[in-house]
Amino acid sequence: MADGVDVIDYQIFGDDMQMVEIELDPGEGIRAEAGAMMYMEDGIEMQTSTGGGLFKGFKRMLTGASFFITSFMYNGQGKGHVAFAAPYPGKIIPLDMAELGGKFLCQKDAFLCAARGIEIEVAFTKRLGAGLFGGEGFILQRLEGEGMAFAHAGGTIVQRDLAAGETLRVDTGCLVAFSPTVDYNIKLLGGFKNTLFGGEGLFLAHLTGPGRVYLQTLPFSRLADRIVAASSYKSKGETRRGGGLLGGLLNSD
Repeated sequence: MADGVDVIDYQIFGDDMQMVEIELDPGEGIRAEAGAMMYMEDGIEMQTSTGGGLFKGFKRMLTGASFFITSFMYNGQGKGHVAFAAPYPGKIIPLDMAELGGKFLCQKDAFLCAARGIEIEVAFTKRLGAGLFGGEGFILQRLEGEGMAFAHAGGTIVQRDLAAGETLRVDTGCLVAFSPTVDYNIKLLGGFKNTLFGGEGLFLAHLTGPGRVYLQTLPFSRLADRIVAASSYKSKGETRRGGGLLGGLLNSD
């Protein structure tokens, strides 16, 4: 165990809508985004704070995350359990930070929870192009420490271990987390027809190894766009049916 980092046991339940249950010994704790907790047993106490001062809270707000971080401390006897679940279907990725070199980068909405002692910081992409056009990839969360952390991905998880110099071009929304050794940049999708009619967005994330990359098959932004589009189409259809003689005939049973 690294200094100040709790060693925790865990179990992941479910298939496509998973939760992680954390087992705590007396005096151990885990940190999570506000609102991620599913249940907790007796003896576990919640301590909500900015996680390091007002400045850190404001920095987290830039990522779209909560201003506050909630710590769950176990002060009972024996073992205590607390569970966390993500707000949309997908998989939970356990990240052994010691195995990953003590640092890892996550998309702004991927972080779920982490052992007490792991620092949760805001990381900005290095290049102006990524900052201006990267969408989901502009602002990242950096996890630092040597305990267990957990991220959430939509749909199915794809793990890629890139060799030195190996490049992968990815839709920015499909990128979940990656090693800080991976060079990350946003580039314009080439070709006039590709840009206008490709349906993949104007920009792609270019990832160059070495390092580990986690991808998701169903970004929440993509799911939300489809739901909004379907709702808008249905609403327009009902409006068209509702007016005039034809609308009255179609609406009559």
